[in-house]
Amino acid sequence: MEAYKTWVRRNKDYVHSLESLANGLTWLLPERFSTSEIGPEAVTAILGILTAINEHIIDTAPDGRHIGSVEPSSFPYGLCISAIKDLETLVEVVAEQYYGDNKWNFIAVTEAIKVIVRLALFRNSGYKMLLHGGETPNVEKDSYNTSKQDSVGGFPNTGAHHGPGWLQNNHGQNPWNLEGRALYALSRFGDSARMISDPVWMQRIQQQHAIMEPPTSIIKRPTLSMILSEKGVNGALFVLGEVLFITRPLIYVWFIRRYGIRSWIPWFLSLAVDFIGIGFLSRVTRSGQDGREQQFHLSASEKDEVKRRKLLWALYLMREPFFSKYTRQKLESTEKLMEPVPLIGTLAAKIVELVIGAQTRYTYMSGS
Repeated sequence: MEAYKTWVRRNKDYVHSLESLANGLTWLLPERFSTSEIGPEAVTAILGILTAINEHIIDTAPDGRHIGSVEPSSFPYGLCISAIKDLETLVEVVAEQYYGDNKWNFIAVTEAIKVIVRLALFRNSGYKMLLHGGETPNVEKDSYNTSKQDSVGGFPNTGAHHGPGWLQNNHGQNPWNLEGRALYALSRFGDSARMISDPVWMQRIQQQHAIMEPPTSIIKRPTLSMILSEKGVNGALFVLGEVLFITRPLIYVWFIRRYGIRSWIPWFLSLAVDFIGIGFLSRVTRSGQDGREQQFHLSASEKDEVKRRKLLWALYLMREPFFSKYTRQKLESTEKLMEPVPLIGTLAAKIVELVIGAQTRYTYMSGS
């Protein structure tokens, strides 16, 4: 296994190319979106799990540094979530073939498992925003943290410790100017000369260096009570917004089981949950525009995640009953318009076929 890990890490570009090619070819399998597609979906699921394992191997390559990071987790949450997502489509296909409309019971179980794992990750990460549903680790690299104070997931950390290399005075200036560096070099030269002639002094210097050696800085992850006490209403809204984002797919499936896929109730309720969650997040990130210090600062990756979540709203155009009433008609009219055009008409027909086929699968349009 270690040899395989080493090979993947050394040839990650080659591995990514092979994975992209294999995953792309699965869409051209002859029985894709047919009445019996367990085989193709099984192949797709296996390839997806292998891809997730390879990504996990690459992302967990040892670098020997944990400075300024949250305590590492021993459980591979991201890998677990990716594997569940890849298996979910296979579960849906098998359940539909053998149980028909009762497939929603099995889909609800898989969504519940994802909710449990994501909530555990959300808590374990110190209530930081989940990136790509928890598949991507949220490693804070916002420049704001180095200019004001350390923070975890947008929450300032007043208890962070810094090593000697971080020395600064009250005016933010570095005391290690040219004269200071020169004196420090002379002092180290004298120490080195004395070490050679005096072993006892060498041992003393080694002990001092061991004491002054900056330890690996592990930021203590915030607890829910800490967030609520320090951030108040904004902290509660942030946590609630993330919980809504995590639980939204399960709520959607639960109401589909109750009212059916053709009902507008699950569609509107799911959309409302998405709007409320993003609304809470927008509220807490705009809290400092009235002159007070802004309490939440999103990193670049977290801002991209917010944009990604908003783009996922486009999937509502592909979900029932909106798709049957509006989107499908537009697709079919476009296909007929392009049909007389050589090559382009054939390509458009294939694209429409794939889109309509993918729309029949909940897992392809769930956005979870």
